[in-house]
Amino acid sequence: MPARTTPSARTGPRLDPRRPFVLDVRELGRRPGSMRAVRAEVPAPAEMAVALAAVPEGASLALDLRLESVVEGVLVSGTVTAPVAGECARCLTPVSDTVSVPVTELFAYPDSATEQTSEEDEVSHLVGDLLDLEPVVRDALILDLPLSPLCRDDCRGLCAGCGERLDDLPADHTHTTTDPRWAALAERFGGSPEKE
Repeated sequence: MPARTTPSARTGPRLDPRRPFVLDVRELGRRPGSMRAVRAEVPAPAEMAVALAAVPEGASLALDLRLESVVEGVLVSGTVTAPVAGECARCLTPVSDTVSVPVTELFAYPDSATEQTSEEDEVSHLVGDLLDLEPVVRDALILDLPLSPLCRDDCRGLCAGCGERLDDLPADHTHTTTDPRWAALAERFGGSPEKE
């Protein structure tokens, strides 16, 4: 998972206001209590995935956020909703779902007290009048992705003998295997060898 890359206004490069996750907060000013709602659809960035589930690159993410001016900076809170695609951890069939995760992040002003009271990578920073939500959204979504998604809660998985989905096979499905240690005796005496 990438580290937070929101640059400090004193040391980092400028943000491109045309990028989908970059928001302009100029109209909030530095008046604590002023607010603005943001509802937007933005494309999902690449590599938002865990082993068996991912937010597909370019999929539409729904942002429902509130930007609020506070003494130390701009507080962003709300939810991000995203489609999830993956494979069932038991039977490997494709699964899809939607996740909605809460986000809350303070973007500090360059000259705020947070500069002296926190480490550089502990707090996100405004760059001029811009903030970059991508690291915040990425962290929130990746932490909420299912590590072991299931097609159904009672999915029985795959047959160890033939690899077919157990849910697609008849209830009496079995595989007879001969224990090689008993095979010679079974041939000699015509008996039925023990099963493994």
